[in-house]
Amino acid sequence: MPLDLKRIRGLCFDVDGTLSDTDDLFVMKFEPFFRPFRALLPARDSHHAARRFVMWAEAPGNTLISIPDRLGLDDELLAIVEWLNKRRNRPMKHYLLVEGVREMLAALQPHFPMTVVSARDDHSTRAFLDRFDLTSFFQEIVTATTAEHTKPFPHPIYHAAKKMGVKPEECLMIGDTPVDIRAGKAARAQTVGVLCGFGEEDELRKLGADIILPTTADLTNILIPQ
Repeated sequence: MPLDLKRIRGLCFDVDGTLSDTDDLFVMKFEPFFRPFRALLPARDSHHAARRFVMWAEAPGNTLISIPDRLGLDDELLAIVEWLNKRRNRPMKHYLLVEGVREMLAALQPHFPMTVVSARDDHSTRAFLDRFDLTSFFQEIVTATTAEHTKPFPHPIYHAAKKMGVKPEECLMIGDTPVDIRAGKAARAQTVGVLCGFGEEDELRKLGADIILPTTADLTNILIPQ
């Protein structure tokens, strides 16, 4: 169904596959493993095979991430991860920005309060936003341990709505995976599924995404009609 534009008073953005071009990074990492088997692949396309693998792995990955949350152990595990990250001598992590995202955020900022609603840890979320000078666009950065439960529970959107001074049902949740759509629906928010990340159109539609866009940058034309 089309979006009810009059109802939208606040925007909630996922990060991976929505603002950050994470899937392309993963595809770049996995493609070398498929190259020796190109003769056995459809159309001998190792890039396509790597992308299909990343999308296939995303669903069980989200399930595994949600288990500690359901058991009430997510805070402790993420604290350990962040402690290790601070002590490991690693080069700066490489990030990619979805094309057109900065321009979209700049266009929407005068019209809507905006938040990040991510299942990432706080450290990597802020590192990505700082890397591209995006932090100032958002009134709140909601990460895996900000609320009592993370996505696909509605709690992160409840928290984001409160910070933006709007009702959860007045929010628009923008994301690329079923987890994002489920969280939005659970919070009674409207939802946008974007195809620049891990999710596929059929599964996003099946879960009830109110609209599907090829990329997050297309949101400008939907929310600010010319």
